[in-house]
Amino acid sequence: MAAVTALLLSVGACSSSEPSSSGSSSSKKVSGKVTVFAAASLKESFTALGKKFEADHRGTEVTFNFGGSDALAASITSGAPADVFAAASDKTMKTVTDAHDTAGAPAPFVRNKLEIATPPGNPKKIRTLKDLTRPGTKVALCDRTVPCGAAAQKALDASGLKLTPASYEQDVKGALTKVELGEVDAAVVYTTDVRAAGKKVEGVEFPEAADAINTYPLALLKNAPNAAAAEEFIGLVKSAEGRKVLTGAGFLQP
Repeated sequence: MAAVTALLLSVGACSSSEPSSSGSSSSKKVSGKVTVFAAASLKESFTALGKKFEADHRGTEVTFNFGGSDALAASITSGAPADVFAAASDKTMKTVTDAHDTAGAPAPFVRNKLEIATPPGNPKKIRTLKDLTRPGTKVALCDRTVPCGAAAQKALDASGLKLTPASYEQDVKGALTKVELGEVDAAVVYTTDVRAAGKKVEGVEFPEAADAINTYPLALLKNAPNAAAAEEFIGLVKSAEGRKVLTGAGFLQP
């Protein structure tokens, strides 16, 4: 988070002297609250972008609901008031578009790759995806209905591996927390989550992750209470400033 904040300060200094060529968030006078429903893996980068948005637009407040994309989509289609939805997969966004709850077509804005997280020092000496299947190894996975869980299962299936985890978690931060607390030996999370955790975990890359990369779509919601400000926030996320923060957090460009 400190790295993302520092990056934003640097970006802010540059943007004060150079206008953004990719949808700067300062192009329109807006005010009021913007409510953003976003995948848990976006927590650090979106929180930083929210602060940047509020600094650029006096009188605005950005509030976030971070969680599993499937649960967020279900809340939106059930009528929860929100302005913006950022999902961790096209499948979960489709739940919202099928219910005709978006204003226009969602746009991909980043991609994310899986990584194995272990406690510092990697006590179990986990080096490969197959190592997670060793007897006595406790592993946390995201639930299969959540994008990170679906991606992990796709990687396991592609490798012909079967894994019975010690726990299924409702979002990627839940799986990561199991590692941080020492309750499991490893978890399959995103590269961005390993980076955000800093020294609390150790990351192990595995080649099968290349076959299970998730694309994140972003959409303005049809019944957005503050559509004008929401469009400006989306503009910031998709701008050069936003891309710099997101790639600095470990996300891949779409």
